[in-house]
Amino acid sequence: MSDSVFQHQHRVVYAECTVGNHVYYARYLDMLEEARGELFRRAGRPLLGLQEGGLAFPVIGVEIAYKGPARYDDCLTIELWITEMRGVRLNFGFRILHANGATLAEGETRHVCAGLDEKPKRMPSDLSERFAPFLRQEIKIH
Repeated sequence: MSDSVFQHQHRVVYAECTVGNHVYYARYLDMLEEARGELFRRAGRPLLGLQEGGLAFPVIGVEIAYKGPARYDDCLTIELWITEMRGVRLNFGFRILHANGATLAEGETRHVCAGLDEKPKRMPSDLSERFAPFLRQEIKIH
């Protein structure tokens, strides 16, 4: 996989599943939040430190296409890359893959850099520099 893609591993826990033993659709958003947090950490700017410095990255939009179910105890790979990073915008493309390589979900989350007062703020330049290797323009949603 390209250096421009961040990969995070996740094992499905029982609490994420329905009675029918598939991941409840909204739990994928929690997995994406987990993976984004790890990407910030990998970039050397954990979200908690940014929040303590007065910044947050609220989600302002989500596009997700579900391709297949994940089930209890499945090992998943969550791939993230940045599709837009300018001004106050920070958007992530993603793909969630089963251990067998099947794509289970893909899409994009859209964020704005904001102060804790919820007013948009320009993203710190050092964070933009740290995220630059993950910037890719294309996004494939089928």
